[in-house]
Amino acid sequence: MWGAVNRTDAKPRLAGLVVGRFGGRYSSELGIDVDAGDAEVERWFVAATLFGARISSKVAGRTFDQLARHGIVRIVDAADVDWDSLVALLDAGGYARFDFRTATRLRALAEVVDRCYGGEVAEIGRRFTEPESLVSALDELPGWGPVTVGLFLRELRGVWRGVPVSLDSRAAEAAFHIGLLSDWDDDGLAELTFVAQRAGCDERDMEAALVRLALNHRRIAECPGLSQCVALVVERPTGAQADVARQGSSATRVTHPAAKPRP
Repeated sequence: MWGAVNRTDAKPRLAGLVVGRFGGRYSSELGIDVDAGDAEVERWFVAATLFGARISSKVAGRTFDQLARHGIVRIVDAADVDWDSLVALLDAGGYARFDFRTATRLRALAEVVDRCYGGEVAEIGRRFTEPESLVSALDELPGWGPVTVGLFLRELRGVWRGVPVSLDSRAAEAAFHIGLLSDWDDDGLAELTFVAQRAGCDERDMEAALVRLALNHRRIAECPGLSQCVALVVERPTGAQADVARQGSSATRVTHPAAKPRP
C-alpha cells in the first residue's frame, strides 16, 4: 500500500496516510488553536472535560458548540448558568445520557478554577511547570482522571512548560505496529517528531492519529501489522471515539507477530 518500510520516503508517506485516515488533534477538529493563546486553551479545557464521558467525539463536539453558542467558552462561565439550563444545553448537544453528572461536574470545575486559580485555566500551566506537579494538579480536578489529563496535555505540548515530554503508550504501540517506530526502547516521541516534520504535519496530530488507530483495534483479535494493518485498510467508523471515551478500559493490543513484548 505504501511500499517497503525501509524506503527513504516510506515513513513520511505512512505518517500522512495515518493522519489523513484517522484525523489529528481533537482541538483542531473543534476549531480550537491552542497555540494562539490562553483564550483558546480555556476553550480546549471545556472541550476536554466533555470528552470525559463515554461519548463519541461527534457528540462531544456538538455539545461543545452548544455551550459556546450560549456563552460558555471558559469553564468559569458555567457558574453563571443554572444547573437546569446546563442540563438542557447538554441534552441539545446529544449528551443526554450523561447530562446530570456533567452539569454538576462543569459547575464544580468552575468553582475550583475560580477559587484556586483566579478563574483562569492558564494559571494552572503558569503555576505548575514540572510534569509531575502539573499532572497531579489536573488529576485532582473534579471529574478529571488520567486519560482526560493525558488528552488535554498531549495537545498542549510546546504551549505549557510542564507538559510531559513523552509519547502516549497507545501511540507508541500503534507506531511500532505499523512500522513508524523502529524500537520501543528508543525515544519514540523524538523519532515520531522527526517523521512528522518530514511529512509536513504537527507531531501532536501524528500522536493523536496513532491513538485513534490503536483504539480502532479494540475488536480485532489478531492483526498482521505493517502494510497489512487491518485498521488502515478498513473504512474508518463514523464518529470515531475520543480516547477519553475509553476511560476505565484498555484497547486490544495491536502488536504484530514480529513485535517483541513491551517492557
